Amino acid sequence: QVQLVESGGGLVQPGGSLRLSCVVSGNIFGTGAMGWYRQALGKQREMVAIVGSGGSTMYAPSVKGRFTVSRDNAKNTVYLQMKSLKPEDTAAYYCNAVVRTQGSSSLDGYWGQGTLVTVSS
Repeated sequence: QVQLVESGGGLVQPGGSLRLSCVVSGNIFGTGAMGWYRQALGKQREMVAIVGSGGSTMYAPSVKGRFTVSRDNAKNTVYLQMKSLKPEDTAAYYCNAVVRTQGSSSLDGYWGQGTLVTVSS
């Protein structure tokens, strides 16, 4: 079993900052790409930022230059530092990780339960 637990969401004013964290735990042999997705009310889930196992990163155009994704492999944790937040960043943010479990030869994707980020004055 693999669990992803996000934290750090909340209410912030426009222009403010938040840092999200996601801890991956369980029967883990190795971890591949990790990242963040978000889903606003009435919209489809979209990719926000991804960090590969080697540290390469990818961002959605709407957050590039404002958000920074990083990972701590020793802690099996991925972070999303969000700055200059806008009302349109309001959404549920979901952590995703590609994991190889002990005894398995395959990589599978896992999701966290989501953390709500609300940007409003």
